[in-house]
Amino acid sequence: MIRVRVQRIESIRDPEGALGKRIELVEERVAPKFAIRPVTEEARIIQDVMQALQQQLFPMVQIQRQPIMLPKMILFLTEEEYDRLGIDFDVNQIYDVELIDQTMRFKKVE
Repeated sequence: MIRVRVQRIESIRDPEGALGKRIELVEERVAPKFAIRPVTEEARIIQDVMQALQQQLFPMVQIQRQPIMLPKMILFLTEEEYDRLGIDFDVNQIYDVELIDQTMRFKKVE
């Protein structure tokens, strides 16, 4: 199961001129505190000292990690295809996407 958020919805026209929608879905992940551990012992010591200083100087300040937006899928649908899909996508709405046996199921997260 993949959790995605609707980042953008745009009106489009296909090559034949039919109206449609472009729906951009992204996966949000929280960046790890320290994604890369330094290779050398000296660099590790410096990183540990910096963490200790930060905790001593700003003990009450909680650093918020910004989520990373990973493009997951973009749907290009004609109006007819959008209607047949049966989902009214809204920007910032979150869906769980289930991929099973060559099918995709969207479930709106309440």
